[in-house]
Amino acid sequence: MMIEAMFHYEFLRNAFFAGVLIGFVAPLLGVFIVVRRLSLIADALSHVTLAGIAASLLLEKKIGTFAGWNPLYMGMGFSVAGSLFIEKLRGVYKHYQELAIPIILSGGIGLSVIFISLADGFNTDLFSYLFGSVSAVSRQDVWVIFGIACTVVVALGLLYKELFLLSFDEEYAVASGIRAKAIHFVFIVLVALVIAASMRIVGILLVSSLMTLPVAASIRIGKGFKQAIVYSVLLGELAVIAGLFMSYELDLAPGGTIVMLSVFILLIAILWKKWRRR
Repeated sequence: MMIEAMFHYEFLRNAFFAGVLIGFVAPLLGVFIVVRRLSLIADALSHVTLAGIAASLLLEKKIGTFAGWNPLYMGMGFSVAGSLFIEKLRGVYKHYQELAIPIILSGGIGLSVIFISLADGFNTDLFSYLFGSVSAVSRQDVWVIFGIACTVVVALGLLYKELFLLSFDEEYAVASGIRAKAIHFVFIVLVALVIAASMRIVGILLVSSLMTLPVAASIRIGKGFKQAIVYSVLLGELAVIAGLFMSYELDLAPGGTIVMLSVFILLIAILWKKWRRR
């Protein structure tokens, strides 16, 4: 049993605490992402994060000074830089703002391939970042994720009203005197940090699903915006915690298990909504 094993193995405790934190903040931000029709931004930033991870592993391999350097930090740096570029491109393409996301996504993939090829292909470390690895979560990672989670909660608490107005009626929000650019900048940087932090558990290629699938399910069963937030967090936590336990007991990849549980929960929410209507 995983509960018993957690008392003996620190890496399982680290994975559980990190998973609980990510299962809380990822859907919490995901609600605003989905409402603002920015669902693909998580995919774009996750690929930029992959470029940062690959660059860090390349430097570690080629330059001895970077040995022992946590790739999470460079991944975060690239992710935040990618979020800033998205914001800049949204200003350049004012009438086609959605173009900013595929541009950054393509750039992130291109950089990742170049860095991976320079590092002579994939290695075990890179695979753990791509698809998630319970054993790779360190105590340092848990503290970093905890710091990011606290930052997200405080920022959303302070900017909730402004983000709510910007999500549903940006023109009215701007007319009301809300500094839309500054708030959107803070929001997108928070998204970048959460994406970079989430890769240890679910992996870079699957992290966007944790920000959208619980939200998609909550929209089907929630009766308002606040209810959607509560249900998103609850369903996100359910998917992460159950996914970690199932992956341990059945010897499955944690990232894939969490994502498939999220898909299963979404299907149940859709069917339940149809049954209620009938």
